[in-house]
Amino acid sequence: RNMSSAGPEGRKKMRECNGLIDSLVYYIQGTIADHEPNDKATENCVCILHNLSYQLEIELPESYAQSIYMQRRNISSNDKTPGCFGTRSRKVKEKQQDTPLPEEKSNPRGVESLWHSTLIRIYLSLIAKSTRNYTQEASLGALQNLTAGTGPMPFAVARTVVQKANGLPSIRAMLHVSHLTVKKTAVSLLRNLSRNTSLQSDIAREVLPDLVLILPESLPASDIVCETTASTCYTLFNLTQSSSHNARLLLSTDGLPKIIAISMNDCNMFSKASRAASVLLYSLWSHTDLHSAYKK
Repeated sequence: RNMSSAGPEGRKKMRECNGLIDSLVYYIQGTIADHEPNDKATENCVCILHNLSYQLEIELPESYAQSIYMQRRNISSNDKTPGCFGTRSRKVKEKQQDTPLPEEKSNPRGVESLWHSTLIRIYLSLIAKSTRNYTQEASLGALQNLTAGTGPMPFAVARTVVQKANGLPSIRAMLHVSHLTVKKTAVSLLRNLSRNTSLQSDIAREVLPDLVLILPESLPASDIVCETTASTCYTLFNLTQSSSHNARLLLSTDGLPKIIAISMNDCNMFSKASRAASVLLYSLWSHTDLHSAYKK
């Protein structure tokens, strides 16, 4: 577990170690089957896999990169990466959605297991069944890592989480836990998932009211709450930017007064949350059909 956080070279060596990833996955499958999701060794295994999934899209071995990412050559390197501010490029998003998804192997080995649906379902199972905060956080963090890129692999993982493995209810439950780091990681994962336009209606229907609910009534009280608040606003931005329906849902759940209160803060400590709320407000105002409702 310590060695897996040693940096790019350490991750590379561990990913290449014959049988290591397979053994970790095998062990976790055994504890889940035995209804022991709170096993300490399981926590260690998940934390290792979490670390090994960090920057996986960038650090994939050349052989995998060539076979999985061949389609990416069609995306101009000059196009802007989809983001949460005005630099968002619809052209890139459309290309991302059109890129063929990587074909999943029935019997993954080694590094292939890191993005396979089997391990994704294991993470979701641990999120739902484990009561160990580190296990929950590492499972959420691994999914966050795997959905962080803009290529076909992150998009395939996102689709598996949302549509194939029905993972949103488990992730939604983590929005309401008392452990602040677990909540922050859950919101960061949802932020990644919400970048995919084809998944936004499912995500909004399942978790948008919960995202509004966890927004503070006024200024965040700490750095970690500030970061969580900012990520929540960016997730809501993604969900409402192109959907008047989702913007109306946000309005009906009384999110607007909270967002206004957060946006009005000019203290440097909380500027991240304030800026995120301001960007969200600007986007919400772009739905001209809702102006009268906003004013009311």
